[in-house]
Amino acid sequence: IAGKLRNKVVWITGASSGLGEYLAYELSKHGSKIVLSGTSQERLNKVKSKCKEMGLKEEDILVLPFNMADYKVHEECVQKVVQKFQKIDILVNNAGRSQRAKFEEIDVQVDKDLFEINVFGTLNLTRKVLPHFIANGGGQFAVTSSCVGKMGAAFSASYTASKHALHGYFETLRTEMSGKNIDVTMLCPGPIFSHFLENAFTATPGQVRFILHVFNKSNKICNFFSVSRRFNIFSIFLPLFS
Repeated sequence: IAGKLRNKVVWITGASSGLGEYLAYELSKHGSKIVLSGTSQERLNKVKSKCKEMGLKEEDILVLPFNMADYKVHEECVQKVVQKFQKIDILVNNAGRSQRAKFEEIDVQVDKDLFEINVFGTLNLTRKVLPHFIANGGGQFAVTSSCVGKMGAAFSASYTASKHALHGYFETLRTEMSGKNIDVTMLCPGPIFSHFLENAFTATPGQVRFILHVFNKSNKICNFFSVSRRFNIFSIFLPLFS
């Protein structure tokens, strides 16, 4: 993909850790212009500093913290990105939360809270970016799903259901955008050791559970942006541990 991502404006949600963080580093190596979003300004600034160490300039990076569940700020965030770079080429919908709990113990409020972040926040931001893609004659949505987005997973019912929901919504979007040069790619990795698992939802509203603090690079996704567009691939599975 040498050169294909150079100067492309790539907006990454959930960019402060895990897959989103290391995707930002990979994109930095390819000369992309990147927008880093997440809830932690401090972590995003650290990611920005590392991106600059890899060759990006100050003007190539926009740090844009916000909460995916705060829908009313989404339109403003889109305008800030367009004002900074005049365009958006790729939106990477990577923000989300995990979960570990027994099915029968899950309070329905946990289902609602997790869907607010993993599904509805992602959908709303996508709908705010979509008119920009249409007006500019193209773009790409990349969505971090999971292998459990296509199958069931024990002790993760709410999370698994949220990923299934994303496939339904974005398969529909892909169909509607056929012939409009707007691509949709579902990224379906297996388990990734990252900060993502530090704050997994449980069965109880407001409660989180520490699972792992083992971190490993998640740098395999970058190659698939160009591949998925070239070969018209919708779902990309990376089932092994990363």
